[in-house]
Amino acid sequence: MSSAATRPAGPDDLWSVDEHLEDILSTVRPLEPIELQLLDAQGCVLVEDVTVPVSLPPFDNSSMDGYAVRVADVAGAEEEFPAVLEVVGDVAAGAADLVRVGPGQAARIMTGAPLPPGAEAVVPVEWTDGGLGEGPVSGMRARSLAPEGAEGHVHVYRPAEARAHVRAKGSDVKAGDLALEAGTILGPPQIALLAAIGRGTVRVRPRPRVVVLSTGSELVQPGEQLAGGQIYDSNSFALTAAARDAGAIAYRVGAVADDAETLRSTIEDQLIRADLLVTTGGVSVGAYDVVKEALSYAGDADEAGSGVEFRKLAMQPGKPQGFGSIGPDHTPLLALPGNPVSSYVSFELFVRPAIRALMGLTDLHRPRARAALKADAALRSPKGRRQFLRGTYADGEATPVGGAGSHLIAALAQADALIVVPEDVESVEPGSEVEVVLLG
Repeated sequence: MSSAATRPAGPDDLWSVDEHLEDILSTVRPLEPIELQLLDAQGCVLVEDVTVPVSLPPFDNSSMDGYAVRVADVAGAEEEFPAVLEVVGDVAAGAADLVRVGPGQAARIMTGAPLPPGAEAVVPVEWTDGGLGEGPVSGMRARSLAPEGAEGHVHVYRPAEARAHVRAKGSDVKAGDLALEAGTILGPPQIALLAAIGRGTVRVRPRPRVVVLSTGSELVQPGEQLAGGQIYDSNSFALTAAARDAGAIAYRVGAVADDAETLRSTIEDQLIRADLLVTTGGVSVGAYDVVKEALSYAGDADEAGSGVEFRKLAMQPGKPQGFGSIGPDHTPLLALPGNPVSSYVSFELFVRPAIRALMGLTDLHRPRARAALKADAALRSPKGRRQFLRGTYADGEATPVGGAGSHLIAALAQADALIVVPEDVESVEPGSEVEVVLLG
């Protein structure tokens, strides 16, 4: 997994954050494109340019409920001296057989209905008596309640210029225009455009399927009763939510007990629905760190090239990490530490970019900003380690939240940024400029 000569060679050598991330991103490849129905493609990345086969709108149509008229027939119309026009028919949205509007005539027309031949403009119904002969009206009555219907005459109290209240054919997009570029993430507006131009399916890179497993015999599912020495499993919930936030389809697997064989079996069972596997816990140097025990192998004889490498990173929190692949399809696996903050920080730095790389995105990382440190005292950081402190970011200032402990999950819930202290910095004074990773 680590072929570069500059990368650490020994098991006790420290990897930098950048070296570990580079190793991951040089291995993870975008998923193969597939054709999906529109709603199934939401959140996916388009892999082809989409051109417009039919103009939008495909015909001149009315933007108002009112009357389609000829301009000359309503010129000079006013409330005291209205233009009186013969109503020759109704034009509803979806109408195909259109009446013709001749001199001195009007057609009652609904929003979205095609402009009938002969008509040059639309006057809103509020500019007319609605065919009732009782002065200006505020709207059309429902067809079932309007005995005047499309017969008789209508009084028009204001003139209209040519093309008034008419949506021109192709005023949105024209046939042959580029609708969406390859690389576009399909959100609701993009799905709407594809539907509007008649596309029922689209070719995309699918959202990655990410399986999250937590390990530890001490873990209990939320909602169950805690016994002595037990804690609730929060990591698998946090990381599954984070994977979905990154754009993945994420599956959470209940906590696996500290047994290497059980863990290995569970992971292998999950391979059928995983494009990426994420484990949390069991990667340190304790006697019960079963992820290392289950996955530290050079490669099965029938799965050459597989294997997960465990390494130490020059970072805090998140020093112990694992990365590699498993199974016949060489499914990528990232093994994260078990402490909640270490786990979440590791996800943001390493798993989120991997998910977005699988999606075929080029923008892999959270945005970063420069900020002035707002703190009561200097921040201390271990020499040679890149530290990521929880914090809040607002108005160009970064404020630490909670302490540096990797178990302080309550402080994590208050944070919307990570304050980065570089490896060669041991102290950061209040007011100093720092880099922040924006999580929101």
